[in-house]
Amino acid sequence: MHNEFTAIIERDGDWYIAYCPEIPGANGQGRTIEECRKSLAAAIELILEDRREDALRGVPAEAIRESVVVP
Repeated sequence: MHNEFTAIIERDGDWYIAYCPEIPGANGQGRTIEECRKSLAAAIELILEDRREDALRGVPAEAIRESVVVP
């Protein structure tokens, strides 16, 4: 599955900081832009995984569970 999100990257002294406007709370940092981008991607992945697990708690066992791909 392919997901694309917006990364806003700014310089802060010797560091780069980033956030993703579509995923509140997703932030990254690094000494280089690439390091910062990877940090942000890891934060997005963790947040989405946590939200998915949280959303699926309490789903009845007999409910149909499928994947939907959004291009």
